Amino acid sequence: MSMTMTVSTQLTLDQACEWVRRFGDEISQNKEYLTRLDATIGDGDHGINMDRGFGAVRQKLDAAPPADLGALFKLVGSTLISTVGGASGPLYGTAFLRMGGALAGKVSASAPELGTALAVAYDGVAARGKSGRGEKTMLDALGPALDAFQRAQGDGHALPEVATAAAAAAEEGVKATIPMLATKGRASFLGENSVGHQDPGATSTFLFFRTLSDTVHR
Repeated sequence: MSMTMTVSTQLTLDQACEWVRRFGDEISQNKEYLTRLDATIGDGDHGINMDRGFGAVRQKLDAAPPADLGALFKLVGSTLISTVGGASGPLYGTAFLRMGGALAGKVSASAPELGTALAVAYDGVAARGKSGRGEKTMLDALGPALDAFQRAQGDGHALPEVATAAAAAAEEGVKATIPMLATKGRASFLGENSVGHQDPGATSTFLFFRTLSDTVHR
């Protein structure tokens, strides 16, 4: 008897909720690591702040599950903005709000639809932070991940493979921040002393894509 494997072509609402929870769990498990990275070139609170924000997200998801992807991501974005201090809240909050706008009313999203939402999120973060790639920020992981996502999706790969490609590119983007000179945010105050340190925002962005990959491979 032959068995047929079902390949995921859509991100369902249930999967998206699981993704958000997984990302929050990864933030919690890595909060000390993220905070140590941030203590070197920033305010030293990235992991702590993000963990607090996703703790609030979990409570809201438990209290009232969202009806669609747009509502889910808008809930995450608004909660992060209201509970996470520093730059992380506004930047991640903007990313999730933009994703929510792009996926409003949808109960599932194809790889192209999710790719469009991620592109809108990238533009939102760039505008909010007045930054671009090469400045030692989360965009240095988000940008390569988006490129890889869109390239794999354009080549016709299924969502799990597309997400894997994005996560791998995000990880390489994180590594690429180490030799960069920071020109944005608190890290920019260090000047040349920012060189040789890994960016915490790029690191948490990698976790964002790794948990997407983990979720759609289940």
